[in-house]
Amino acid sequence: MLKYLVNLYVGSKVIEGGLDKIKADGNMGEEFESEFNVNDDQMKVAGYFEAVGSIFLFLSFLGKTFTRIGTFMINAVLGVAILKHLKAGHGYEGSKNALQLFGLNTLSFLETFRK
Repeated sequence: MLKYLVNLYVGSKVIEGGLDKIKADGNMGEEFESEFNVNDDQMKVAGYFEAVGSIFLFLSFLGKTFTRIGTFMINAVLGVAILKHLKAGHGYEGSKNALQLFGLNTLSFLETFRK
């Protein structure tokens, strides 16, 4: 039961950011491009990965495969986000949220291999 709650928590946190990236409001797109050297198209692809990965996490109660696909998709984006934050000079504080979600997601992924 706890693993499903963790998946719902991570999915709900990530889907918000994913949908914002898909919408790509003017300020957000400009901020990403100047701060992280990411153009609008790359930001939208990351948003789709986050949104679809979150949906897979929401469906994780249907099977381990949903959890594995969702965590892989989300961790791919979170891993790049962590690197971009560190490269931009934000340090731990700037990447703290992404690191926490990446850690929870990784634990959820590893739990799928437990018998």
